[in-house]
Amino acid sequence: QVQVVESGGGSVQTGGSLRLSCATSGRTSSIYNMGWFRQVPGQEREFVATIRWSAGTTNYADSMKGRFTISRDNVKSTVYLQMNSLKPDDTAVYYCAADTIFGSLTSNPSFYQYWGQGTQVTVSS
Repeated sequence: QVQVVESGGGSVQTGGSLRLSCATSGRTSSIYNMGWFRQVPGQEREFVATIRWSAGTTNYADSMKGRFTISRDNVKSTVYLQMNSLKPDDTAVYYCAADTIFGSLTSNPSFYQYWGQGTQVTVSS
């Protein structure tokens, strides 16, 4: 079992920045990849970025490239999402998730088994 807890959400104005954190605990040695997703009420969960736990290899949604950066600190067992140049369309609940089975840097949320409770990000114009 892996536990995942997000933090760092909040309210910012357009053009602002936020850094989300995702702390993991439990069997962290079994983690292959960590992903960030986001969801707006009434819409499907959207892929943001993913990172390979060991090597640090990353993959981003096209719309996030250049604005968002995913990183990890293996010592702290924590994954980060640095979000810059935020827009109102970035308003959503952001979720962190762990993959301990498939090992693929995938954007498909079905390939992640452990999810946090989410953290709200609100960007005002």
